[in-house]
Amino acid sequence: MSNLKALSYKLRRDVVEMIMAGKAGHIGGDMSVMETLVSIYFHAMNISPENQNDPARDMFVMSKGHCVEALYAVLAEKGFFPIETVIKEYSQFGSKFIGHPNNKLPGIEMNSGSLGHGLPVAIGMALAQKMNGTDARTYVVMGDGELAEGSVWEGAMSATQYKLDNLCAVVDRNRLQISGTTEEVMHQDYVEERFKAFGWNVLSVDGNDIDAMNAAFDEAKTVKSRPTLVVANTTKGKGSSVMENKAAWHHHVPSQEEYEQIMKDLKAYEEAFANE
Repeated sequence: MSNLKALSYKLRRDVVEMIMAGKAGHIGGDMSVMETLVSIYFHAMNISPENQNDPARDMFVMSKGHCVEALYAVLAEKGFFPIETVIKEYSQFGSKFIGHPNNKLPGIEMNSGSLGHGLPVAIGMALAQKMNGTDARTYVVMGDGELAEGSVWEGAMSATQYKLDNLCAVVDRNRLQISGTTEEVMHQDYVEERFKAFGWNVLSVDGNDIDAMNAAFDEAKTVKSRPTLVVANTTKGKGSSVMENKAAWHHHVPSQEEYEQIMKDLKAYEEAFANE
């Protein structure tokens, strides 16, 4: 689908179907991060089923691995596996489509979900790309609650030390985590200033605006000698008032009534964007 705005809502509906079938899933963060993933995979990143083993490919790490359902939906749309298979097998006994990224599946570079690990691993990937002399880039998506992990800040120092201008990190800044707001749990204001103090190029955009995300990733490619952080300001549960800005929807399986309303709302967004 060439219309990435409409695609973002079509894939949200795939996520909901997945969660309903598997009876599990981190639906709130899936909805907030969708435009980020769509922009990375369909605009910014050089990756496909055909080049997934090419040493010069771009690489991606889903550090907030609990939102794997959104990643599965995007990878399926990209052609790595059928969405019908994901919906049928997600969170089932013996399935490879488990509740966090699993590198036994095509298109997934590393198992993730232990928060704070993704950025340090992505730094290693970006450094290896530099050492190998390729023009490849590495992308990593973190949650804002994840920034409480000390390894994130050790990584932030390392990325500037090694001048990793081929590294682009994203913080999904939806301001909610499992037990409340990020500010209540572990104060996360001034994210931009913190990363700037570590020497990063920092962009702050509307993370649920696909055009803004595309522009941010384009700008990141022009920056030399330092990594880029994109602060994607998003709405948790984006797409339906049933879910939006509600911490209880961090991990939640909709009731049948909620499911019907959510799907109606998402379909309306998809159709509106498709007709633009």
